[in-house]
Amino acid sequence: MKKIALLLSVVILTVSLAFAQKDKRAQDILDAMSKRYKSLKSYQAAFTYTSAGGGSKESYKGDLTVKNEKFHLILGGQEVFTDGKTMSTYIKETNEVNVQDYDASGSGELNPTQIYTIYKRGFDYRFLKEQKVGGRTLEVIELTPNRPKSPIATIQISVDKTDKSVRNWLITNKDGKRTTYNITKFIPNVNVPDSYFVFDKTKYPGVEVVDLR
Repeated sequence: MKKIALLLSVVILTVSLAFAQKDKRAQDILDAMSKRYKSLKSYQAAFTYTSAGGGSKESYKGDLTVKNEKFHLILGGQEVFTDGKTMSTYIKETNEVNVQDYDASGSGELNPTQIYTIYKRGFDYRFLKEQKVGGRTLEVIELTPNRPKSPIATIQISVDKTDKSVRNWLITNKDGKRTTYNITKFIPNVNVPDSYFVFDKTKYPGVEVVDLR
């Protein structure tokens, strides 16, 4: 659950915090990025996840599909489904699924449908640099939490200068742990049925269902 919990912490950490100091260039880039994702009916992103710190390192491939308030996340032997009302977390290793009510604003909920607006609360942000990666020009923004007790030191977001899509997230914790999400493939407005966001136990023979509602 560590991978999902870390992604969760990035999204949820700032729910109740106030607006922070703004860097005008950084804000313009972030606003353009946010506007692009909000304009999409749906999207799918393949990514790599790497975490290093404390003498250990782990790496996984992941896949995220979002449609309005619905999402389906696959990462490191786990799958998270939500149709906007119910969230189901399937753990492949134990063939178990935990089912609970979903609250997008709750402090314990994974909410990647809002990951592109987290900068709007609780962060100072500044433009760092432009860099060339694989033929793309990326604009790198650094976010710094303005809550002293936050475990996060900085978050760097790399935004494609041309299409305003996010290509990379680098999260550095105060304990030195570094976690990177690299987007390897992005498909906007994918045609995906609503059923893709609902856990179907018939597709997981012998699964143990733990209903936490």
